[in-house]
Amino acid sequence: MIVYLDPIGKLQQAGYSTYRLRKEKLISNGTIVRIRAGLSISTDTIDTICRLCDCQPGDIIRYEKERL
Repeated sequence: MIVYLDPIGKLQQAGYSTYRLRKEKLISNGTIVRIRAGLSISTDTIDTICRLCDCQPGDIIRYEKERL
């Protein structure tokens, strides 16, 4: 399962508040809600976050084996 490593916090460190993300139409409100809930997001969104934060996908997500 993919686990998010606080991409919203990473964006805020880079100077992008959730208000700014919505206002400048960088990331939609629905996507912000999905990130906060730990739900899946598109690779386009991951690309946008990495571009804005100047980071690699591994800085904001990781894979963990699901325990059965």
